[in-house]
Amino acid sequence: MNNASSVGFVALAFALAIGGGTLGAVLGTSHKRLCALISLGAGTLMGVTLFAILPETVRDHLLWWQLLLALASGYAVFALISKYIFHVCPACAASHFDEATTHHFSEIATAMMFALAIHCTVDGLAMAAGAEEEASTAASIVMAVCVHKIPEGLALGALLRGAGMATSGVIYRVVAVEATTLLGGLIGWLFFPHASTFWLAVALAHAGGGFIYLAIHAIIGEILKHHKTLVLSCFASGVALIGLLVVLFRITH
Repeated sequence: MNNASSVGFVALAFALAIGGGTLGAVLGTSHKRLCALISLGAGTLMGVTLFAILPETVRDHLLWWQLLLALASGYAVFALISKYIFHVCPACAASHFDEATTHHFSEIATAMMFALAIHCTVDGLAMAAGAEEEASTAASIVMAVCVHKIPEGLALGALLRGAGMATSGVIYRVVAVEATTLLGGLIGWLFFPHASTFWLAVALAHAGGGFIYLAIHAIIGEILKHHKTLVLSCFASGVALIGLLVVLFRITH
């Protein structure tokens, strides 16, 4: 994938998050619809890790312990941020954002924005790292991130709106936080073209560990509380969608 294309896809992911945030602020969203989108997005993140990131890192000759360490580091970073700062993704923890949370939003706003900014930066880095790999990996990462950005923006916009903010204030904050996706992409474009295949593989596996964290916690939160059948079917659809995309790219390229 060339630089112009990768820049465009990171910009697309940013735009989708803003669009989702705007809809969440203006229209709101039903919990059932948000569950379906969250689960589909979680499935694509799990799918891209299983069908694209893991095979790519193995192809780049990461030893099994190096791969596990890189995956674990990505998972641990998100887990630690979620435990000690705030959950890294409002969509992935939608069930935890209840009425009490919105009423106390002013107390948690800074922590939430910081945590989500780290998440978005990793999204941009993952897309930039994927752009240095084969077409199937790059395309699947782009799709997974873009699909996930829509419910992410919806959840953030709805939460901010539920906290009593004006529509303009909601959109401003969504733009400010999601802009870190662009920052992650910029950092990746500056450094990844000069990195060895080993470090690219490590970066991809690290991102994959974060994706696994997001997918697992999105599904656990929703399955235990709401719409079990809907959640499982949408999650499976997301995994299958990425698997099909990877297969089609490898057949046609």
